Amino acid sequence: MRAFILTGPGTYEVQELPAPAAAPGEVVIDIERVGVCGTDMEFFTGEMAYLHQGHASFPMRLGHEWSGRVRTVGAGVGQEWLGRRVTGDTMIGCRECRRCLRGRGHVCETRREVGVRDGQPGALAEQLAVPASSLHPLPDSVDATLGALVEPGGNALRAARAATPDGNERVLVLGPGTIGLLVAMFARARGAEVHLMGKTRASLDFAGLLGFDQLWQEDSLPNLPFDAVVDASNAPHLPGLALELVEPGGRVVCIGLAGEPSRIDTRTLALKDVTAVGLLSASPALDATIRAYADGSVDPRPLVAATVSLERAGDVLAGSRPLGAGAGPKIHVDPRLIGN
Repeated sequence: MRAFILTGPGTYEVQELPAPAAAPGEVVIDIERVGVCGTDMEFFTGEMAYLHQGHASFPMRLGHEWSGRVRTVGAGVGQEWLGRRVTGDTMIGCRECRRCLRGRGHVCETRREVGVRDGQPGALAEQLAVPASSLHPLPDSVDATLGALVEPGGNALRAARAATPDGNERVLVLGPGTIGLLVAMFARARGAEVHLMGKTRASLDFAGLLGFDQLWQEDSLPNLPFDAVVDASNAPHLPGLALELVEPGGRVVCIGLAGEPSRIDTRTLALKDVTAVGLLSASPALDATIRAYADGSVDPRPLVAATVSLERAGDVLAGSRPLGAGAGPKIHVDPRLIGN
């Protein structure tokens, strides 16, 4: 099979590799679509923290936002999975530790992460082997594009739930990238009044095309009481700004990661009686995300600006936008394409 291999910071190859075999408890997927995200770009530059913590090393195969169809099943896996369209959980816990047994396998100390951590190959390839226990079926109404948006959508849904427990809050989302826009979509679907703050006019104009009209840059933010502020950016100063802007008794939700430490004043956190929430994984919300996509209450397909081949994935990781790409922030890869 063909696979995209990151051989070092900024270096890569599309290689011919042996097709995977399904070990006991595993399935092999024919990959149809893979999303490229900010974590993948951090691996490409060599800045991703896991590289420096010993959780990842080169060469590696990226790709943790994916959809496809089950090709083969290993021993102990039901035949009913054959031919099913699926996506999968990125986080693969040990299933034995205290966290896993309490339903928190996404923070298991010894977890593997597909395309991210501890040598678990990712989906930037024609085929992928994963544990059957990580699979989530996709209904016919969730196409390949939506299927590869389930993983980022699960993160965003968790953030929207944390920000809008009652569904009628005024929410400010900092950062109108893929995750920020998904958070805004899920919060809107829950009945919230959604505001977005972005750095560039172009990113806010795109948010406007998605039906959002409360759009601001940092120097033009209105003096409004925000019940929750979600930081979906990579700017180190914005968590502190989120704490400044949120109403007393409100919620600050941190889902973005900066390249350097962010700092907040815990005195403000305490004196304003603010609840602060950090979110790592989509795992607890994957099924709910699929349902939202299936019933049309959230449709993030406009976020995908282009779909390219494995041969073009390196250009995307380096920050280049494909010729003719739309205005959306997300690029997808279809391993079935050749040289496109």
